[in-house]
Amino acid sequence: MSASSYDEALSRLLAHEGGYSNHPSDPGGPTNYGITLADARAYWKRDATAADVRAMPLAVARQIYRTKYWAALRGNDLPAGVDYAVFDYGVNSGIGRAGRVLRRLVGLTDGSSAIDDDVIAAVWRRPPKRLIEAICDERLAFLQGLKTWPVFGNGWGRRVREVRAAALAMAEPPAPMKERGPAPAKAGEPAAPPADATR
Repeated sequence: MSASSYDEALSRLLAHEGGYSNHPSDPGGPTNYGITLADARAYWKRDATAADVRAMPLAVARQIYRTKYWAALRGNDLPAGVDYAVFDYGVNSGIGRAGRVLRRLVGLTDGSSAIDDDVIAAVWRRPPKRLIEAICDERLAFLQGLKTWPVFGNGWGRRVREVRAAALAMAEPPAPMKERGPAPAKAGEPAAPPADATR
């Protein structure tokens, strides 16, 4: 399981999302840390305004990301790297779409978006790096088909490339620790004898 991936995934996501924006071509409207006005109203202040979104504390955004996105997409149950690719996709294009894509890529083609135990089991039966590649390929193809691609395409394409690279690195198994020899002696102390030395 990959509960420890959350902090790294969120840190990378926040770097992509940036601060406050209200681009006229962005259907999300006023956004801060990637949290839209609609999400602010649903998960923070029911009557939030654009000014509230601009002043939103980072801690609020972090909590919304953990509950609405990471938990809903079952990030703690996904393999490292896959969790980040799905999480970032869910934030950028909606948890429903991310869930449907993940289900389809693991062979569950019922049209549902729920990431249930069947999805988790199917994900763990697949090579994580191939799944990450497939998620990012599908995500990029989807974004390229949007009418706002000419406006945001450069940034979206860069984001998908960076997510792909980071997710693949996160999916790498940890390198085995090299066998350690005796600790080096401090100045003025005799060196430790070799491990097989006899007295």
